[in-house]
Amino acid sequence: MKSRAAVAFAAGQPLQIVEIDVAPPQKGEVLVKITHTGVCHTDAFTLSGDDPEGLFPAVLGHEGAGIVVEVGEGVTSVKPGDHVIPLYTAECGECLFCKSGKTNLCVSVRATQGKGVMPDGTTRFSYNGQPIYHYMGCSTFSEYTVVAEV
Repeated sequence: MKSRAAVAFAAGQPLQIVEIDVAPPQKGEVLVKITHTGVCHTDAFTLSGDDPEGLFPAVLGHEGAGIVVEVGEGVTSVKPGDHVIPLYTAECGECLFCKSGKTNLCVSVRATQGKGVMPDGTTRFSYNGQPIYHYMGCSTFSEYTVVAEV
C-alpha cells in the first residue's frame, strides 16, 4: 500500500514528505493507520546525526495513536478497528522481566528494534525500491505503519 511519510533520508537534513510503500503485516504484526503523532526530542536528536544509533533512511516517530487496519497471522490481542497506541517499550508478558514486573526491560523485540527492522530482520517500508528503516518499533511519521503485536 502507499502511504505519505516524513522520511529522514540523511542525518542533519530536513524530513521529506514522500509517498512510500508499506508492505502488509507478517506473522505477529499489525498494520496501523496513524491518526495522531507527537514530536519528541529523541526524534530531533536522531535526525541531527548526534545519535550514535541513528539509521538512515528512516521513518521516525515513536509517539502516536491510530486504528488497526489489518493483522498478520497469529495476532490475537487486537483486531481491525481497534484503537491502539504503538509502544517503543514492548511488554510480551512472558519473559523474565515481564513476569517480575520490570516490563520496561522486556527483551521480546530489543534484538531487532534498535536495528530499524521488524522481528524477522526485514523492513516493511520502501521508497523507490529501496528499504527504509523503522524507528523505535513505531515509525509514527507515516500515515500507515507496521508494528510488532507485543
